[in-house]
Amino acid sequence: MSFTIAIIGRPNVGKSTLFNRLVGQKLALVDDLPGVTRDRREGEARLGDLEFTIIDTAGLDEGAKGSLTARMQEQTEAAIAQADALFFVIDARAGLTPNDRAFADFARKANKPVLLVANKSEGKHGDVGAMESFALGLGDPIQISAEHGEGMGELYDALAKLMPEPVEEDEVEDDEPLTEEEAATRPIRVAIVGRPNAGKSTLINHLLGEERLLTSPEAGTTRDSIAVEINWKGREFRVFDTAGLRRRSRIEEKLEKLSVADALRAVRFAEVVVMMMDSQNRFEEQDLRITDLIEREGRAVVLAVNKWDLMETKGGGAISTLRRDADHWLPQIKGVPIVAVSGLMGEGIDRLMQAIQDAYALWNKRVSTSALNRWFEQAVQANPPPAVSGRRLKLNYITQTKARPPSFVLFCSRADAVPQSYLRYLINSMRETFELPGTPVRITLREKANPFAHKRKRPS
Repeated sequence: MSFTIAIIGRPNVGKSTLFNRLVGQKLALVDDLPGVTRDRREGEARLGDLEFTIIDTAGLDEGAKGSLTARMQEQTEAAIAQADALFFVIDARAGLTPNDRAFADFARKANKPVLLVANKSEGKHGDVGAMESFALGLGDPIQISAEHGEGMGELYDALAKLMPEPVEEDEVEDDEPLTEEEAATRPIRVAIVGRPNAGKSTLINHLLGEERLLTSPEAGTTRDSIAVEINWKGREFRVFDTAGLRRRSRIEEKLEKLSVADALRAVRFAEVVVMMMDSQNRFEEQDLRITDLIEREGRAVVLAVNKWDLMETKGGGAISTLRRDADHWLPQIKGVPIVAVSGLMGEGIDRLMQAIQDAYALWNKRVSTSALNRWFEQAVQANPPPAVSGRRLKLNYITQTKARPPSFVLFCSRADAVPQSYLRYLINSMRETFELPGTPVRITLREKANPFAHKRKRPS
């Protein structure tokens, strides 16, 4: 039986630090600036032998109806409704504040077990605030330091009394390799990236059918990379919403640097990356830089042109123009899938999800060695490699070493002399022959061992 705990409290009391401590990874962004966390984030936590789901939430704060602050609090209320118990966190060094007292009443009204956690209790200064917290009427405070790992034993003892008895299950061998059927049904990891305010969170909310992620006309609303589970027509997806990626020269604040680093981690963790562009300003320099980064990371790519509902001319002509522009600006992934969508209105969502599945299938594709070398022989005959320094290059044979993305080794003489332009010719020919549009393709050159290399030349 799963057990869920929501971490709540006013801003900047260390909720995200405690979340990271319990999940064992630095998943949530942490900064001295209050209000860093905006969307709620879930993770699988462990404390000793206790396993549970933990939810990090935005700091409880008052805001005008409809404002970003008010909608952040709605996210927190949704987390409380989902949880089986609450960690109410206060800052022991700062002592009680009027907000702590107001939100303690809020926690009591949830009618769920509450553990009062006095964070930042390291040293003598934390004792005073911890003693003050008795006035909240939420029981004895558990003094901890989430940053330094102090007090985790006391937190374990209190939590163990709340959690249900574990259900005994038959032992299952987890080290068995995945079968093809299991691999075909496991969730596809998808990261959605792009410039700020391209509509990434709006699109994911439409896929979920609920306002799970905060959206705003103001750029930079999303900070953490939030993962959500989506079932689309029987296929499971794990989708990561990421912070908008601006040009490096424009990134000045430390918090934005952390958000960008978190987004790049999501790209490296993903299998398919949806590069989202604004239909009104598509194929800008930053769009091309981000797409090139995705290709260099070796991830399957799908281009999504969002806000298509705002386009005056749609239809086949506009789509054909998108296709030509994509092939012109992104020759390194020629044929990449490009889909016109509207995250707000739900246009093109089916086509986008199908494109993600198709790109994932190509990313996992393997080509038989016999078919590969038949193509290779024809490609070399049609366009032989150029002579370099008056010496002919000899290309022997090619084989696929792995998929994800499709990667090949080409055995040849003088690997360092093969021009990059000739490799691009081989990659483009391979894409066309084996139907690998858009997916990154890797060709590594390797020299065959010279059987006569050990023999010394005869003296003249």
